[in-house]
Amino acid sequence: MPISKPAVGEYSAFYQGYLDRVAAEPRLRPVLARQLTAFEALAGLDEARASHRYADGKWSVREVVGHLADAERIFAYRMLRIARGDATPLAGFDENVYVAAAGFERRPMVEVAGELRDVRQATLSLLRSFDESMATREGRANETRVTLRAIAWIVAGHAAHHLAVLGERYGVSVAEPGTR
Repeated sequence: MPISKPAVGEYSAFYQGYLDRVAAEPRLRPVLARQLTAFEALAGLDEARASHRYADGKWSVREVVGHLADAERIFAYRMLRIARGDATPLAGFDENVYVAAAGFERRPMVEVAGELRDVRQATLSLLRSFDESMATREGRANETRVTLRAIAWIVAGHAAHHLAVLGERYGVSVAEPGTR
């Protein structure tokens, strides 16, 4: 099922920057597929490069990749709950606490990047299971009303944001073509 773009009001203003990253894209699935290719390229980084931080107190490349996997899992879980009609409000999460607790630096980059690849494959599978009636279903996440389709596009925009940061601040250029 093609998932149309969300309208303003279907998501928190906090996510507008992510959605702006994929604003020119006409369809979601090709964006997610190109990002999957970029994720696979990250597995080829050597361990020293994967541990690079562009400044003190910033995440390493490996931690950025791990964060992407964690966040996408959470976004996918939110989509699943909303698709299934579960109206229970969903809590937010503190990405810094998650990264600090995850221990990504103890794992090889190929493993962390492989996990991100697997999470994206699972997200794509989940998206294929939705029909058009589910796209505009609403839920509450992080105390804000959100639609399933908004979350799907946020997934793409969030990844596009971090891929751009990896290129701009870390010098790791794997950003998928066609995004800003």
